[in-house]
Amino acid sequence: MLSTMQDVPLTVTRILDHGTTVHGDAQVVTWTGDGAPQRRTFRDIGARAAQLAHALHDDLGIREGDATGTFMWNNAEHVEAYFAVPCMGAVLHTLNLRLPADQLTWIVGHAADRVIIVNGSLLGLIAPLLDRLPTVEHLVVSGPGDLSLLDGARVRVHDYEELIAGKPTSYDWPELDERRAAAMCYTSGTTGDPKGVVYSHRSIYLHSMQVNMTQSMGLTDADLSLVVVPQFHVNAWGLPHATFMTGVGMLMPDRFLQPAPLAEMIESERPTHAAAVPTIWQGLLAELTAKPRDVASLKQVTIGGSACPPSLMEAFDRLGMRVCHAWGMTETSPLGTVARPPAHAIGTDAEFAYRLTQGRFPAGVEGRLVGPDGSRLPWDGESAGELEVRGPWIAGSYYGGVGGEALRPEDKFSSDGWLKTGDVGVISADGFLTLTDRAKDVIKSGGEWISSVELENALMSHPDVAEAAVVAVPDTKWGERPLATVVLKEDATADYAALRDFLATRVAKWQLPERWAIVPAVPRPASASSTRRCCAGSTRRASWM
Repeated sequence: MLSTMQDVPLTVTRILDHGTTVHGDAQVVTWTGDGAPQRRTFRDIGARAAQLAHALHDDLGIREGDATGTFMWNNAEHVEAYFAVPCMGAVLHTLNLRLPADQLTWIVGHAADRVIIVNGSLLGLIAPLLDRLPTVEHLVVSGPGDLSLLDGARVRVHDYEELIAGKPTSYDWPELDERRAAAMCYTSGTTGDPKGVVYSHRSIYLHSMQVNMTQSMGLTDADLSLVVVPQFHVNAWGLPHATFMTGVGMLMPDRFLQPAPLAEMIESERPTHAAAVPTIWQGLLAELTAKPRDVASLKQVTIGGSACPPSLMEAFDRLGMRVCHAWGMTETSPLGTVARPPAHAIGTDAEFAYRLTQGRFPAGVEGRLVGPDGSRLPWDGESAGELEVRGPWIAGSYYGGVGGEALRPEDKFSSDGWLKTGDVGVISADGFLTLTDRAKDVIKSGGEWISSVELENALMSHPDVAEAAVVAVPDTKWGERPLATVVLKEDATADYAALRDFLATRVAKWQLPERWAIVPAVPRPASASSTRRCCAGSTRRASWM
């Protein structure tokens, strides 16, 4: 027997229609750096998205299934592309601004982007690559920039505002299959070339609903969210689409991602929520310590990208900003778990411990732990194994390129379709995930495992340490031993001996590193990836900021 329910496709178009009507007065505020932010209502965004769709279709020849790239900061124009491209049946391809040239050119070619929308301030990055992007026919420039950099470019160059000017402010959006491709991101976390993750309209719709659940971000139309997490990284953790579902305003920082302007926009615009990686919040904390500001409006901070050090969480608690840990990856859209403590733990000593986990699985994500021999491990909070997940917004394969078959490498997908995350951890009986390591990052010393994450978190709790990364290095006696690299805070006095003594009070003696390095910065990969997670892991895996 089939149901009697209507079969209404779950599409980005329905999110757009809802946001521009029911929540039409909600705003997207883009910081400009000159004290006069740009303000557009959701209704304005919808009208301009329709104009952009007309321009892409009528003037640039974009058709259903064509990939359209964006090389942009977080701003209103980028939000317009978030809706115009998938709603017209094309595929939004957000390009990572921090990718090395070879990876960027490979990705654009593999996705066969025909158009790239770029902020004028980024022309210096993309102009030298245009001759290596044979599929790109048009470059649409949004905002001021040095157009002389495009002299002699083989692509046709258009001004964004001139291109959409005079176009109709409504569009006859096609009725799309909810399983059609809507957007795509590439991850370089696997071996070999970067892999494309293609999100469907259905997965984006369902993921947006989960983002808005009270046990996830739990935002309402009374909130204004400071979206620091880049739009080129897993669709800004789903916030641009989720906010249109619930009428949450968006404060977009554009290129002003430094601590001082972030503090200024919080004081000025009064956001209630923000989302970014720990390094952003470490910088903001230092700024607020040096120059206190009124940031009392900011009540909730969603942290991902790497594990939040307990000291940072406690510092923000003292400022009245409650940190909420989350975990995910490009392949999970990205929301996988969110660390909201259960009711019975609120107000007890257990509450903080729950907040330090990666979080609890929502109804849309199933998780399981697999041992080295392939056996299923129990949810007992002690048995550690590799995490595998599945669900309606979890990738089941990688994009094989135009005309290519989907890719399902054995090291990333199990024989029964689960995604192998590459993360090692434990799961409590009530479904809270705690990651202990990356499967490839566990240090195997003398037949015992040393957790690089545990060492890093311990080092990060030292008051003189800004960042830490621990890696395995070969050792003739033990096979592998840990090498600890640390970034010290300004005016710090700690030396190797002091750091080792500090660590000795927190881990077993045999786990203490013999090799140390103090460095000016922890190297970071340029791209978001399956191993460089959106929402948990050690400091060196905070990939995209």
